[in-house]
Amino acid sequence: MSLVRRIVAYKNALEGWLRDRFEDTLPGLWARGLYHGLFSHPAYEIIELEAEDIEDAFMVACFPDAFGIPSPVSYYTAELLPYLEDEYEQWQRRMWDRGSLLERKGKQLHF
Repeated sequence: MSLVRRIVAYKNALEGWLRDRFEDTLPGLWARGLYHGLFSHPAYEIIELEAEDIEDAFMVACFPDAFGIPSPVSYYTAELLPYLEDEYEQWQRRMWDRGSLLERKGKQLHF
């Protein structure tokens, strides 16, 4: 399961729990405000994209051969492939579709 899917699953579970537990009580209003600050605020998307960028940097460091960069590290990190199979496919798709890292960072910082 990718990082984004884990975050979305946690977000949905938290929404359901808050809805069931607190309807229109004072703690419910407080919890709704806390939820808005943690998950619904626009900063949430920026944090999600930053986590994706960090994951991409880790994958590039582990598997540079995917882009034709020879590295002895790939020999040792090949053992991680069974554990990172789902993330690896998504990462390859994201990296080939991405225009440039500077362009993406510029969009994140100047929304």
